[in-house]
Amino acid sequence: MQNILLICYNVIMLLPRILTALVGIPLVIASIYYGGVFYMALVAAITLLCLYEYGVILFTAKKPVNRISLIVFGFLMMIAATVGTLPDVEGSTAVYLPNFFIAITLFGIMFVEILSPKRSLERVANTFLGVMLIPWALVHLVAIRALEPYGEYFTYILFFTIWAADTFAYIFGTWLGKHRLNKTVSPKKSWEGTIAAVVCGTGVTVFLWDLYFPAYLTLNQALILGASISVISQISDLAESLIKRSAGVKDSSNILPGHGGIFDRFDGFILTAPIIYYIALYMCK
Repeated sequence: MQNILLICYNVIMLLPRILTALVGIPLVIASIYYGGVFYMALVAAITLLCLYEYGVILFTAKKPVNRISLIVFGFLMMIAATVGTLPDVEGSTAVYLPNFFIAITLFGIMFVEILSPKRSLERVANTFLGVMLIPWALVHLVAIRALEPYGEYFTYILFFTIWAADTFAYIFGTWLGKHRLNKTVSPKKSWEGTIAAVVCGTGVTVFLWDLYFPAYLTLNQALILGASISVISQISDLAESLIKRSAGVKDSSNILPGHGGIFDRFDGFILTAPIIYYIALYMCK
């Protein structure tokens, strides 16, 4: 009887997570399928909300951060990275905008701080980290979708593999997790959950490869892709946990019932998207 009650309690606790997923997952899949402005709008919304929550986390912990510079330069970085290159009048590539706006961002953040009556090098570092960690990284989701001719399928693989890795890490970590992965950064993460995430995430990638790519990628490439996504996404999750633990907060916000904030839900993509973009770029050759 006690076990039945425990199962019922866990189901009730998971209900908000399930309901949120039932709404959010179809929205993401539809935006990937249609691509273009729909998908870019979704990535832009995710990016700006993550930036906002990052600023709130640091502000709440009384850690110095310039939230106006964070949003302004983060937005400019996102636009620059989406556009990519600026051709000159003869049609050749004259300026690679992301590199240009990295320079502008560094100059702008430093200039604003110089004018501040309470100057802080730590505020410069925290603000610049937010711009590079979130907009610059997440805009690679747009770059992956734009890869020809298989960007759509690579994007499906990225999202579904990370979702699967997170889900199985939670399930197996809750069920079998006894050995903590890193108590100081993420007290609940276990080695058992992490191993399950890598194995099951790679399995999802191989399944999707067999569905979409059997004629274009080898099985070894699919295994490398799946293992890379699964491992890096777990590290990316820990990176966001490091920020939250340093600030003494559990969730970035409560905007998503059962999941916390947007930053919490997309933390696995932050370090993963840039690396997987270059892996996918190489595999598409």
